[in-house]
Amino acid sequence: MKLVKKHRNVILRILDIIVISIAYYISEIIVNGQFDLRYIVDMTVINSIIIAVVVYSILLQIFKTYKNITRYENGTDYLVYVLACFISYMIIAMLKIIFNMDIVNLRANMVAALIIVTSIIGYRVLLRMILNGEYTNTKSKSNPDKKNILLIGAGEATKTVLGTLKTTMKEMYNVVGIIDDNINKVDYAISGNKILGTRYDIPRICKENNVELILFTISNIKKEDKRNILKICQETGCKVRILPGTTDLIKNKSLMDSFRDIEIEDLLGRDSVKLDNTGIGNLIENKTVLVTGGGGSIGSELCRQIVKYNPQKIVIVDIYENNLYDIEQEIKMNYPNIKVEAIIASVRDKERLNEIFDKFRPYLVFHAAAHKHVPLMETSPLEAIKNNVFGTYNVVNCADEYNVKRFILISTDKAVNPTNIMGATKRLCEMIVQAKDKVSNTEYAAVRFGNVLGSNGSVVPLFKKQIAAGGPVTVTHKEITRFFMTIPEAVSLVLQAMSGAKGGEIFVLDMGEPVKIYDMAENLIRLSGLEPNVDIQIKITGLRPGEKLYEELLMAEEGLEETKHDKIYIAEPSSINMNDISEKLNKLENLLNSSDNEQQDKIKDIMKQVVPTYKEQIIKKYVEI
Repeated sequence: MKLVKKHRNVILRILDIIVISIAYYISEIIVNGQFDLRYIVDMTVINSIIIAVVVYSILLQIFKTYKNITRYENGTDYLVYVLACFISYMIIAMLKIIFNMDIVNLRANMVAALIIVTSIIGYRVLLRMILNGEYTNTKSKSNPDKKNILLIGAGEATKTVLGTLKTTMKEMYNVVGIIDDNINKVDYAISGNKILGTRYDIPRICKENNVELILFTISNIKKEDKRNILKICQETGCKVRILPGTTDLIKNKSLMDSFRDIEIEDLLGRDSVKLDNTGIGNLIENKTVLVTGGGGSIGSELCRQIVKYNPQKIVIVDIYENNLYDIEQEIKMNYPNIKVEAIIASVRDKERLNEIFDKFRPYLVFHAAAHKHVPLMETSPLEAIKNNVFGTYNVVNCADEYNVKRFILISTDKAVNPTNIMGATKRLCEMIVQAKDKVSNTEYAAVRFGNVLGSNGSVVPLFKKQIAAGGPVTVTHKEITRFFMTIPEAVSLVLQAMSGAKGGEIFVLDMGEPVKIYDMAENLIRLSGLEPNVDIQIKITGLRPGEKLYEELLMAEEGLEETKHDKIYIAEPSSINMNDISEKLNKLENLLNSSDNEQQDKIKDIMKQVVPTYKEQIIKKYVEI
């Protein structure tokens, strides 16, 4: 085999000479309508063969056909063969007409040319099929360890995937077929693999063919359609993997590395907020932008999206050095022309913040730094007050003192009628921002959204770890619901709010229907190819301190005002002023300085006075018996 590969060009040339020779003998038989052994020694035919071999060989060489790797040839390569053979025929015909050479007539030459081009392409296609294993029985049971796989989508990506599977992974996977919703494609084939049906046939096909793995190869699809197809795939019990885009096949050497596991966001079926890029770009371009908490999940995504609008400089502030270093290096690598300042600092430190604002004089500030974990803040409420409330107050004051154009606070749905310390502190942060806007030239606004999929502390990464460990997956209550959005979607809302803020608003995203956490746990287990409460148990643990059964996006006294974006609304500004805020902050400061400030009941009583909508959660009411 090695000898064949080494001398493949010589072998192909010899085969082509044989094809040309035989073609001219056959053409004479066809043209004359009879078989005659005298054609073998006929000088006219022999002269024709010699000239044809020279001309065809030169043209095939000029078009570099012998440089092709046979197993990877495609339609474009075969068209080159057609062109080379056509020009060869024209040259031979001109030799016959102009020089009246002793070769076969034009009709025989034409017949020979058709035979040559058909044969040359034909045997190369046959070789390619043999080399790629397409000529063998794909349902062979010779290797029982092969995984049966089903492909979703009959587009270019599927064609690429099939090619890779057959050339480098044919001993590992057996493609049983393809699924596509275009009924006109059903029963047709791609690279020898039949399109077996539409999405509604997936359960039947998987059952009949013992499919173990489903590869979703459609990248250009509506989110609603994607969600519905993936839900059908879930019902099969098969492992499902998805190709984010065709370019991933180019970037990754391994085919399977190009695919990722299905994420729960694939099942949300909601389009992201559409951005007014012009408005955002006008505010950010050539400006200095500061992001607090820039190393966190929301803060880092803010940085990634901000740099796309070509700021003069981005200043990233965070207290955790590892995350800060990661986002700094990422931006430097992907946007080498953007100036990046990564600064270790705490928002609690007023003097340090003053130094930073004085040095960089930011035009825009995004305040994402906060303690966000509800149960942890219930056990360490003073830390939530120090970091969230007074940290925000420090950044708000710096923005005012150093003439920042616009300040955006990252808030949460847990600030609405809060039942926990974290939510209460974030509600107070909203109140600080709204009050400060009334006395400052800086435009202050807040953006409120629900749980962010994939963020630090999100339930999804926890569920994945629990599934990987064999379970159980823990859910606090069977009826608990949450609003969910992706990190890019959340950050898109923040940027859109920034571009449209006039001051004092709380921007709210219409996030559709809330999602049951129990249903989400079941989905994630099924997406892993397992059966809930059979392979992986789901354990109900009871609501944690401060945890609600459901979250709200608006307070009862707030109205909604529509914006030009159909999924973004504005809550009615509150009437609170800075005198009220000062009184509230004095109460909290006295609490921090008191000797009995570790008394949980006292801390919560003070917070109820400071945030009237805060009501401590009564756990017993919701614990499942």
